[in-house]
Amino acid sequence: MKTNRMAKWKRVLVGRKGNDGLIFKIVLYVLLTGISFIFLYPLLSMLSMSIMSLEDLIDATIAWIPRNLTLGNYATAFNYMQFQEALKASLQVSVYPTIATIVSSALIGYGFAHFKFPGRKLLMALMVATFLIPTVLTYIPTTVLYRDLSVFGIPLGLSESIRAFTIPAMLGNGIRQTIFILIFYQFFRIIPSDLYEAAAVDGSGVVRTFLTIAVPMAAPAFLICGLYSFVWYWNETTLARAYFGNTYTTLPMALEAYINTYRSMYSQGQVSLDSVSSTYNLGVQYAMTLITIFPLLGVYLFLQKWFVEGVDRSGIAGN
Repeated sequence: MKTNRMAKWKRVLVGRKGNDGLIFKIVLYVLLTGISFIFLYPLLSMLSMSIMSLEDLIDATIAWIPRNLTLGNYATAFNYMQFQEALKASLQVSVYPTIATIVSSALIGYGFAHFKFPGRKLLMALMVATFLIPTVLTYIPTTVLYRDLSVFGIPLGLSESIRAFTIPAMLGNGIRQTIFILIFYQFFRIIPSDLYEAAAVDGSGVVRTFLTIAVPMAAPAFLICGLYSFVWYWNETTLARAYFGNTYTTLPMALEAYINTYRSMYSQGQVSLDSVSSTYNLGVQYAMTLITIFPLLGVYLFLQKWFVEGVDRSGIAGN
């Protein structure tokens, strides 16, 4: 009887397989909760401070919950950022290059995976090598190139234009595009060769095979690459400022300009780090940061279901 009771408690605490018992689940949930809190803490902290009034911000006794909840910081942030214009610029700078990136990456990845031609390995090695070169070493000469580039004396107008992002993406040289090409290459490479052979028997050409077989089976790659490409173009400020000048001011660029303005005031002694203006600036800065982040969070939440389903369906085997 005692032995049966001990065996029952052992099954409850440890489980039959060692990973389905109560102890394992408690440890797992504690770890997941701790890791989640680490990632959510900055976001929750910014959200808390962004809705605090000036009195709450300078009150050392208030940590998380404000006594006087206010949306004034967001009103100031919207006005300073010129939200509608900045959001429109952010979408233009992000959406068009992202479309060009995923289309060209899919074509290049399909070419590397499906066709055998002389110099293929060399081209792939050069492609990876370009990814290893830091962007800061190339963006100044690239800016000069875009400003002076012309065809038969006709300027291409890449400088201070969205084409400075879109045309390189169309040619396979977008922001971190090497990663996307390799992702598509891997997806297309593991598609069973029997499908390509069956399409060839049915009389499908290269383009039709790509559109009817390769593209549907690589849907997870399109989703993954499109999502990350959109985020990286959205957050890019160094290249955007160098290429666009004052033509486009995105949400991250407006946030960066606001922070730099106060930093210059600190360096000149116009504002003290311990002053009320500094504290107020922190509340507005966090509001602007959340305004910049919220569209990305919305995209993630909207695509989360398809993102997970796409990853689940990506376990196809090749031969």
